[in-house]
Amino acid sequence: MKAVTLFQLWVPLVALLLNSSDAYCPVVICPGFGNDSIDYDEPLQQPQEVGLKSVLSRRGFDPDRIYTVPIQRSDWIRVAGGLLDIPNFYTGNALPTGLGYGWYIKRLKESVDQAYEESGGEKVILIAHSAGGWLARAAMSDGIWRDEEGTCIRTNERVRCLVTMGAIHRVPEDESTCVTRGALKNTDALFPGAYLKDDGIKYVSIGGAAVVGQKLDADSDAAGDKASRVAFSSYQAVSGQGGLTGDGVVPLSWTQLDGARQILLDDVFHSINEAGTTNPTDRWYGSEGVIDRWLPTVMEEVGIGNKQTKTKDNLFAFDGLGSWVSNLMSPPEDKSR
Repeated sequence: MKAVTLFQLWVPLVALLLNSSDAYCPVVICPGFGNDSIDYDEPLQQPQEVGLKSVLSRRGFDPDRIYTVPIQRSDWIRVAGGLLDIPNFYTGNALPTGLGYGWYIKRLKESVDQAYEESGGEKVILIAHSAGGWLARAAMSDGIWRDEEGTCIRTNERVRCLVTMGAIHRVPEDESTCVTRGALKNTDALFPGAYLKDDGIKYVSIGGAAVVGQKLDADSDAAGDKASRVAFSSYQAVSGQGGLTGDGVVPLSWTQLDGARQILLDDVFHSINEAGTTNPTDRWYGSEGVIDRWLPTVMEEVGIGNKQTKTKDNLFAFDGLGSWVSNLMSPPEDKSR
């Protein structure tokens, strides 16, 4: 009877030690401009296992603790609400929390709070794609996450790391041409670079170098011409220079956040589709064949080890205890034979 009692105590203890110490923190995916939440789950109607959420779960993250900011493609029309932000929109001085983008920041913060609460109070990793990168910086603000009803919650109590993929972190050389009408400019002015690094929040910025922008005739149809032509137009809108190298949408140098751990990925594209087409690509930041080129760096930054290795080590550490319990449970040898 005594042995059974010890065994009953030992099993839940080992399970607790193995599971609680190895659980990865929650993740919140922040969609890019024009993207829908489903693009990170079932991109372009491909099987679910292709999506970023599944890619992360295969590397040890609990799929039930991977959240995506709820955005529908049609929601982006709300950016036009900035037209009513008078005079800021028209003077190029719109705020990221204004009518154009405030709705996104609100949803992002709600998603982070949900992930934090449902995980029992664990800080999250933000994986922010494209415009989601600078909008996440705006949501993180000056270090005050929420200050209401006499309670001040700091950003570093909610967020442990910001990872940006193909995000725009600088305004164009001629800032008056910035399509955000000041929202990006003010984000960078108010919260420059890895602004909350001293508060313990880690920053990793990832950029791709896959396409050189070229100004080509519209009827040019040689291999790669369409991607280069689309890249030229996009790079020119983002930076003021079309002939740069980038991920096909954002020039590489514009993706690198000052003060962040910076990662350059050759031959990696901006999004789930080839630029200028609806053809899926397996060479974007969140795809199965690319993620291992940057995720280990993120895990190193936030101090997350390899779950499989840790579990194996923990099991080894308990081998002796397991043998002891097994021996204790075994019936005594009958020496009368």
